[in-house]
Amino acid sequence: MATVHRTIAFTDRLNEWVLSRIEAGDYADDSEYIRDLIRRDREQHGNLTALRAAIEEGLNSGVSQRSVSDILNEKEAKLKQNGRL
Repeated sequence: MATVHRTIAFTDRLNEWVLSRIEAGDYADDSEYIRDLIRRDREQHGNLTALRAAIEEGLNSGVSQRSVSDILNEKEAKLKQNGRL
């Protein structure tokens, strides 16, 4: 895998934060910290994309004929069956 070098600038306050995370032993250096932030952002973006798709699917599915109580009872029964409740 090729490595691309980038130059970024931080405010003093942001730089102090990055250094504090390194000094705390959370990261070996600033590059490791930035790579971790990017990985987490990628994961969060994927989760957000999936959530948006689920919301869109729900909106497109129309109005349910079941009552809220029916839906909750069904979910409770499934959780009990799976041993999660």
